[in-house]
Amino acid sequence: MLQTTKRPDSPVSIIGAGIAGAWQALLFAQAGHAVTLHERGDADMTDATSHWAGGMLAPYCEAEVSEPIISRLGLRSLDIWRRELPDTPFNGSLVVAHPRERNDFERFARMTEGHRRLDAAALAELEPSLEGRFRDALFFPTEGHVEPRRVLPKLHELIVAAGGTIKFESDVAATDLEGIVIDCRGLAARDEHPGLRGVKGEMILIETAEVQLARPVRLIHPRWPLYVIPREDNLFMLGATSIEAEDTGVSVRSALELLGAAYAVHPAFGEARIVEFGSGLRPAFPDNLPRIGIHGNTISVNGLYRHGFLIAPALAELTLGFVERGQIDNEVMQCA
Repeated sequence: MLQTTKRPDSPVSIIGAGIAGAWQALLFAQAGHAVTLHERGDADMTDATSHWAGGMLAPYCEAEVSEPIISRLGLRSLDIWRRELPDTPFNGSLVVAHPRERNDFERFARMTEGHRRLDAAALAELEPSLEGRFRDALFFPTEGHVEPRRVLPKLHELIVAAGGTIKFESDVAATDLEGIVIDCRGLAARDEHPGLRGVKGEMILIETAEVQLARPVRLIHPRWPLYVIPREDNLFMLGATSIEAEDTGVSVRSALELLGAAYAVHPAFGEARIVEFGSGLRPAFPDNLPRIGIHGNTISVNGLYRHGFLIAPALAELTLGFVERGQIDNEVMQCA
């Protein structure tokens, strides 16, 4: 860790009330800073990337395709989620595969840790709806998941309870604000980060009472990981693709893949009611890694890619550590 100038008493303005900005605002407000969170959209946040997120808190599973920094930040974030929202479901996550994907399943097991292998009987005991569906599974018992559309308003409530102010429909620029400014605008920050790109993540929301799951289930797929995430009220989210495109909507191919994956997990999903199709653009740098950029009194937090809900708490903790104690994490932070 390096040391730099301490600025603990300045007011803190945060731009963007999605998952990155919400965690920044919460930790700074709890630390006693005068926090104002600005969001250009309304309180429904339907235009935010967070609205279309999966909400999986799965640092061990992500190690299969991500750099070690994602697991490090993710593991720290799990502790923060537990501390600030103790009712967050930490029921673990499951990885399953059909026989034709056996080699990919074993590769996933080798590339990850923090799991134990379940035989068919143990899997059926853990998730009765999956009885007879798979001969074994990988169980990651310490992982969790949240429902983004429910948890983001909870974070906003905690910010206000901690003394922070939230201003919706407030389209501001860093130059309009005094004190410390934390820019969490995502793709809207291309004026400052021309290297940002949008990676489309598609999802389908379905409803059925015929299947009961207590935790996300990942189905090994030869092209991309597909998962089924349980929601409240008999809802399940199917997602999420990662497509190098910046259009909106869900393609026919993706819809077929996602619905086929659900059917492959359990045939009863074939009779489920489709509630919603949608997609969000995740902000990503060329290396798909997050960055905290420090430019005078402006701090940018961006490039969370497909890991927003997983790593946002840890990034907020790092930003707070910089402002209060001058700490710099050399893997994540860049100083101009």
